Amino acid sequence: MTPASATTTDLATAAGSRALAHPARAEIRVEGVLHALADPVRLRIVRQLAGTADHLACSTFDLPVSKSTTTHHFRVLRESGVIHQTYRGTAKVSGLRMDDLDALFPGLLDAVLAAADRQAERLAG
Repeated sequence: MTPASATTTDLATAAGSRALAHPARAEIRVEGVLHALADPVRLRIVRQLAGTADHLACSTFDLPVSKSTTTHHFRVLRESGVIHQTYRGTAKVSGLRMDDLDALFPGLLDAVLAAADRQAERLAG
């Protein structure tokens, strides 16, 4: 079974009890991705992940919300298919699912990130 054809249950079961459920590529929907990216905190997370090739621990993000709200935002991003999360020891690390998103919605994430960058520049200047 490939990750693209696996269901969320298959992925969680295959990796053990500490695995996090992720939608398979075929399960990712544009409306879910757009909903996830519409929130300023989640967009901030995605922008930071886009700026690195490595997966980042959730604790490395400096967000203006509580820890429980941060957990919610990461869950929305994961369940919508925008990010992939795994455990490294006791840390939960996140990375963008750029290959999946580009395959399903070519240019969408690049366009959203470019627009967010332009907006940040406009608001800063």
